[in-house]
Amino acid sequence: MAGDLTKVELSNLDKILYPQLKITKGQIIEYYIKIAPKMLDLLAQRLLVLTRFPDGIDKEGFYEKDAPMGTPPWVKTMKRFSETANRTINYVVCNDLDTLIWIANLASIEVHMTLGQVDSFEKPDLVFFDIDPEPPASFDNVVEVALLLKEKLESLGLASYVKTSGKKGLHAVLPIIPEYSFRQTREFVHQIGKHIASETPLVVSEFSGTKEPGIIFLDYLQNSHGKTMICPYSLRATPKATVSTPLEWHKIKKGLKPDELNIFTVPKSEKNPWEDLIGNRQKLEVK
Repeated sequence: MAGDLTKVELSNLDKILYPQLKITKGQIIEYYIKIAPKMLDLLAQRLLVLTRFPDGIDKEGFYEKDAPMGTPPWVKTMKRFSETANRTINYVVCNDLDTLIWIANLASIEVHMTLGQVDSFEKPDLVFFDIDPEPPASFDNVVEVALLLKEKLESLGLASYVKTSGKKGLHAVLPIIPEYSFRQTREFVHQIGKHIASETPLVVSEFSGTKEPGIIFLDYLQNSHGKTMICPYSLRATPKATVSTPLEWHKIKKGLKPDELNIFTVPKSEKNPWEDLIGNRQKLEVK
């Protein structure tokens, strides 16, 4: 990897960060370079939270909200008050390839983003449905619930987008006009969850039921000020180097194996199922 192609001072490229697969930091940086054309438009103007694993995913990592010491002056940052942290945080914003490479060079395996952009931080432009299974619920059960959710949203005239979480669930996202509060979007997701829970015993819509074995929680609580979502195309800190992968809805069917969507396979796909997401902002019927 030629260092003169980027502003970033690359370091420790041979360090192994995924021990089981012997994946190095250099390979992680290469992955993010390859996926950048699909990823950067979705990241643009969003506050980021990084999960860093400088000693590899088998060692303890850390969640970093503030731009770290030594952040180059060309990396864009934005100060915002975080209700979850109860303090002002200097977030990183990634609008260009050099910043994405710099993030990867920090051994930031996972990149998380806010649901609102910098210029409308209080008004989300994404509604987030986290379809989260509790064992022994299977991934096929998650698929079943995701398809029920898609059908319900379509009945309301809403186009949704889907991705794997990179772990055990699926994420569905609605791009919306940023004119609603987090309270409104959270309540919208909560009401959809209640509706689906009334149709299938697989689903619970209340946090109090989330630890019941074999259920799936439609997590509405993530639609809160300062909460984040794993970025589309972000790597996950899993033994198989999985990716939170946007998919076309017709690919969401029983038998889908999310472990097969990983650092090696995802860059080979030419399709970008979320290509029109930002340009497809919709109105919600909310109170």
